[in-house]
Amino acid sequence: MRTNYVLIDLENVIPENLELLAHDWIKVLLFVGKSQTKLPISLVKAVQRLGSRAEYIEMSGVGHNALDFHIAFYIGRIAASEKDVFFHVVSNDTGFDPLIAHLKSLHVLADRVAKIEEIPALIQVKVASQSIEERIGFVKDRLLRPNAPRPRSRKTLASHMSAMFNKMLPDDEISKVIDALVESGHVLEDGKRLVYSDECFGSKVK
Repeated sequence: MRTNYVLIDLENVIPENLELLAHDWIKVLLFVGKSQTKLPISLVKAVQRLGSRAEYIEMSGVGHNALDFHIAFYIGRIAASEKDVFFHVVSNDTGFDPLIAHLKSLHVLADRVAKIEEIPALIQVKVASQSIEERIGFVKDRLLRPNAPRPRSRKTLASHMSAMFNKMLPDDEISKVIDALVESGHVLEDGKRLVYSDECFGSKVK
């Protein structure tokens, strides 16, 4: 399972639902401002329950964007030493977006979310535990988005879907979703090549 690093900007947000991060494939770094001397007891207790997978990082000084630079440094250091990781910056600060865009241009997996529950891997875990109908809707929505990756064989689609579900679905369950997408006409098989419904009809199937 890919390690997901969640880097929380505590100067900008006091997150709720930290219990959602209680997975062995998630590590949490909480960045605390130098002048931030008090944290809610509910947050502290939630962090304690995460044990060794959570760590506070206190700023070395004060200054404009000091915390942002600390987060950028830790992302760079981790990315240089670990492979196949995903970074999630939890903050309302859109100033992180250029950093995220640059990371993506270097093929480093990263995003910024305002709330913990918006982390894609957690959404994937939730959907993986739901009914096949909900899984089909989840996959269809992502495959038929503009500029979405379009795997052209069953094998590459299965691999793509495995990543969508954070490698939590067995191969037979993935095959069921692919079969259902074909039966419903959202994905068509042209020999061994896959074609998507909006490519055939010029508009997305709702």
